[in-house]
Amino acid sequence: MDRNPTPPSSEAEDEEASGDAVGDTVYSKHWLFSVLTKLIEVISPEKNDLNLSNEEIQTELEEEMENDICKVWDMSMDEDVALFLQEFNAPDIFMGVFAKSKCPRLTEICVGILGNMACFQDICMSISKDENLGQVLLQRLCDSDSPTLLETSRLLLTCLSQPDVANIWVERIRENPSVYDCVCFIMSSSTNVELLVKVGEVMDKLFDLDEDLMLNWIKNCSRQSVGQSTDDSPEELSDFKIVPCLLEAAKQVQSDSPEGLDVYMHILQLLTTVDEGIQAIVQSPDGGKETWSLLYDLVCHELCQPDDPPIIVQEQKTVLASVLSVLSAMFASQTEQEYVKMRKNMPLIGSLIRVLQYMEDCGKRSVDNSKESKPDETEKSGLIQEDFHLKILKDICCELLSNMLQELTKENILEGLNQGHLNEQKCSCAFKNLLPLYFTAVESFHEVLREADQTLADNLEKCFPSLRLQT
Repeated sequence: MDRNPTPPSSEAEDEEASGDAVGDTVYSKHWLFSVLTKLIEVISPEKNDLNLSNEEIQTELEEEMENDICKVWDMSMDEDVALFLQEFNAPDIFMGVFAKSKCPRLTEICVGILGNMACFQDICMSISKDENLGQVLLQRLCDSDSPTLLETSRLLLTCLSQPDVANIWVERIRENPSVYDCVCFIMSSSTNVELLVKVGEVMDKLFDLDEDLMLNWIKNCSRQSVGQSTDDSPEELSDFKIVPCLLEAAKQVQSDSPEGLDVYMHILQLLTTVDEGIQAIVQSPDGGKETWSLLYDLVCHELCQPDDPPIIVQEQKTVLASVLSVLSAMFASQTEQEYVKMRKNMPLIGSLIRVLQYMEDCGKRSVDNSKESKPDETEKSGLIQEDFHLKILKDICCELLSNMLQELTKENILEGLNQGHLNEQKCSCAFKNLLPLYFTAVESFHEVLREADQTLADNLEKCFPSLRLQT
């Protein structure tokens, strides 16, 4: 029986197949076992008896073997099959593949099968507790083959997402300095968007799980040699600093993967939750200018644009919150830097107000929808959750806007008015969202606005009597 059989048709075949079936599936134990046996033969020493070198033998898979092992890859998504593979020590066979095979495709498939098996809790626990297997899998991050790197990243993310084993992997990664170098190398050099997104998800999960690990990676300077290098790992790793690597990856995924951009912006936001992270951003080789430039461009030219429908703020709320949070942290710590000077950032103020305007519009729509729905239907529709995320975005947006408004001069305001970044409607929206929490910032801006445009200042004062009481 060379290939996985189709379901039997006769009663005799039914009786025979039932004893050969894997669990409740129609997959054949005999066929699966034969494929595993062939896999052992592929990497067995006897193969070297041929007149070809070991590398020449194993760099390519025979078509039939590739087809069969790919079928196993697909089948391993079934729990019964995954348990069968575990029972017959497939992870140990794969260890032999990693150690002896020079065929990238075979390595990729075997890591992929392990990734599918790890989706099941008990198997994931067994894989995770195997220290030798864990070390070998981390070494795969130093592989030069993008598909293998992708499957390795998927496997790691699967394990990190399971609470029972996440700490095992966090500790293992903390003890393997090579992981930092390999991840940074991927982020700084790969153009494979799918790989970059998955590696970003792994880093995001790691930082979310363990702040100490994040601090270690932030402080990590350079490491010229990989702690546990392999023959196919990068020959030389440069001085890697985490922020430039993150920015390079973010630029690669920016136009092709909104989800990937969201991931990398969230990583940057996580960095700003600790002083060391903020310093790593603003004290990077360019003094934070590249980070500010990228985030500025996202807010002013890509996210939540004037020709977008207001509902776009719902779709982009998480990435906007991350971007604005990093900008806010940078603005607060870099007020002396040239790139944060207000004469260059009036478009950013206009964009912040537009975000607030769009949120107001979405808020009105949510209220209208909730009036038309029953309470339980409203909750099921996700409106409550949506409002929570929008509130977070509003809080971050208002904090940054209030800080920027306090820095405006008369000349800045005149420029903003002339270029359309400020007008009565936008100022009114800003005041409505900032008051009363940020009264001092609004009052300061209003006083300078009076010097630039008395009429506009008076009109706003009529709409917001609290300003009149303070003058």
